[in-house]
Amino acid sequence: MRKTLIALLLAAALPTVAMAMPPEDGGGHGGGMRGHNPYSQLNLTPDQRQQIGRIMFEQKRNRDETTQRYLQMLPPAQQKAMQDELDAKHLKAQNDVRALLKPDQQKQFDVIQQKEAQRRADHAEFQAWKAQKDQQAK
Repeated sequence: MRKTLIALLLAAALPTVAMAMPPEDGGGHGGGMRGHNPYSQLNLTPDQRQQIGRIMFEQKRNRDETTQRYLQMLPPAQQKAMQDELDAKHLKAQNDVRALLKPDQQKQFDVIQQKEAQRRADHAEFQAWKAQKDQQAK
């Protein structure tokens, strides 16, 4: 069970959505942060790229839901330890990206991060409200 959970968590961390988007010129091996892109040699149309992107997004969403379902089976202490580790790695990645940016890009990046944090807070508040409403309905 533990090995399966670890494998599932590692698979959930892989950036599959980036694979669906070939470079704009349609050739090469992808560029920049994309790394190896198996779709880059297929000369996809914009419509195909969009459809593949949707498929990959749906796959990631399904994988995330499955991961959450298995995480709920862990004891609370392990859940918290894992979430803390994921949060630390996410923060490090954000800091690494920010360090690569020029000062004007950093300011824009900071604004984007603030908006995303607010969006997440709003979503969490909505989920709490929704759970409360569902509880009252029972």
